[in-house]
Amino acid sequence: MARCVILWVIAVVITIASAVYQKMTGPTYPLSGEASIEGMSVEYKLGRSHGGDDDHKVTIEVPDHSVEGVLSYKRYKTDDDWTETSMNYEGDNLVGYLPHQPPAGKLQYRVKLIEGSTEVVLPEERGVVIRFKGAVPLSVLIPHILFMFSAMLVSTRAGLQAIVTNKNLKRYALWSIALVFVGGLIFGPIVQKFAFGEYWTGVPFGIDLTDNKTLIAFVGWLIATIAVFKSRSPRAFVVGASILMLAIFLVPHSVLGSELDYAEMESVKMSFSVMQTYRFLI
Repeated sequence: MARCVILWVIAVVITIASAVYQKMTGPTYPLSGEASIEGMSVEYKLGRSHGGDDDHKVTIEVPDHSVEGVLSYKRYKTDDDWTETSMNYEGDNLVGYLPHQPPAGKLQYRVKLIEGSTEVVLPEERGVVIRFKGAVPLSVLIPHILFMFSAMLVSTRAGLQAIVTNKNLKRYALWSIALVFVGGLIFGPIVQKFAFGEYWTGVPFGIDLTDNKTLIAFVGWLIATIAVFKSRSPRAFVVGASILMLAIFLVPHSVLGSELDYAEMESVKMSFSVMQTYRFLI
């Protein structure tokens, strides 16, 4: 009993640590930093993901109202010129808005603080990239998160179990593959549809790493589950599937995620416009 509890505690710690690491290293986690203008320190947090149909609000706390703010943005991976808009004060916050984009559309943006002849750009380098997505109902998002978190937890516990003994491996394997299937291959595509308009953008339809990671995890546990029922030495398969699942979870979330091709979108719009003109003329 004591060993069982210890293994569960280790599994919980590993799962929580990997989930936090994945979240904080992902491309949708807000970019934080600190800058100085005329001796005043300014801390900032710039969003890199926006869900819903409204514009994205950019907020920088600047108590000194003599500092002006300019928000610059352009569509990501395009030759667009930068659009600049003045930021206004709401209390001690400089506030500006990025225009809403279609699902998977991205904007590159930066904030310029100006006081007299001094200018500071946040961040200092290429700017921040934010991805827009549709609103995902909590009734879909919460089960997806719970099932995937549970899948990681049980998968880790299964690997620890296989390291010390071959008892109960069938039960752990069945639970692991079932949780991955429900969380990743049922609720996952539904979340994807609400957020980006497509149920699946991984292999063979695209390179979305989130979808492909889910597929790899499922295949890994499918092999391990077959092994615990067919192989005389299934422990290595279970440990392998558990390590594979952990490695997948350590890959930052949303890397190589869905991304709108603005050039292709403009081409489609132009083709549609030409067709409409042709139909009008005939």
